[in-house]
Amino acid sequence: MRRFIVVAAIMSLPLVAAVQAAPTVASVTHSELQAVNASGEQKYNATEKVILEGILLHNPADMLDPTPDDTVTQLYNISGQWQIFFQGEGDDHAGTAVWMGQLYNNLPWVALDGGYTNAEFAAELGRLNAAQFSPGDRIRVTGYYLSYNGKLNVNEQHNKNPDHNFTIELLEQGVGLPRPEAVTLDDLKDDNDNFIFDPTRQTGGERYQARLIKIEDVYFTDANDWGPNGELIITDGIKTLDVKLGRGNGIYAGSNNLNEPFDIIGILDQESPNLTDGYRLYVMNYDGNGSMLADREHRRADKPGDLDLDGIVDYDDINKLLEDWLK
Repeated sequence: MRRFIVVAAIMSLPLVAAVQAAPTVASVTHSELQAVNASGEQKYNATEKVILEGILLHNPADMLDPTPDDTVTQLYNISGQWQIFFQGEGDDHAGTAVWMGQLYNNLPWVALDGGYTNAEFAAELGRLNAAQFSPGDRIRVTGYYLSYNGKLNVNEQHNKNPDHNFTIELLEQGVGLPRPEAVTLDDLKDDNDNFIFDPTRQTGGERYQARLIKIEDVYFTDANDWGPNGELIITDGIKTLDVKLGRGNGIYAGSNNLNEPFDIIGILDQESPNLTDGYRLYVMNYDGNGSMLADREHRRADKPGDLDLDGIVDYDDINKLLEDWLK
């Protein structure tokens, strides 16, 4: 009898060891998730997964190219990519990016079979887009996270196993985009044109990171790189800021008709291994208006009553509203 008990106990050990604890998860604010220390390193590590709510700021396809290509073998080339930014509401003055890539196996630390095939990646995109969300919708995101060049992104941690999927839920449709915050280059740069870094996130680039902002009266130092995924620089005549153009259908060679100076609306991003600089303004699309570099949705959010998008809220907008109401 003793031998039977001992053998039974030994046989049960692998079963106990095989049971994995569920990942810890908690609802957090964007501000809590994006907290940094004096060196710009992310501080949040209370749970393995997080739940975040906020307002979606743009269409994902206007930012990165999701087209899959599993024949790519170049090191660090992820092939298809998908990303969104959404920002907190009320006192939650911060925002977060959500990212997914196809060929994680082109990263040197990921196993050779760790990437998605074209069919698998298309299925993942279909799963994410099933919620049918649009800019201005309130969403809930649940997933793992990973630090990248100055911000903490929700992602799969370069792991394609289904247990590392993040999920996006549509909470409320058509809440409306937040009004872009008015920011000057003086708010982001010091007198030497270096970025202001404040680990308390009350000033400088950290305060506006991953949020929709507006900068007025600037112009390009050189617009030759205008086009999809173009990288340009704006200036107020003294200070400068990098601008990253997206893939919206209004950004193409020859579509730059902006009069100088112009206003610009975009999402303040950060891409820097130094963690305390490298902020840039990400503009996903351009509607060709000639006076403001922004997409149509962001311009409308800037002046909520400006239905005809002429930059002025007046009787023409009331007439347009009445016309729509009568229809």
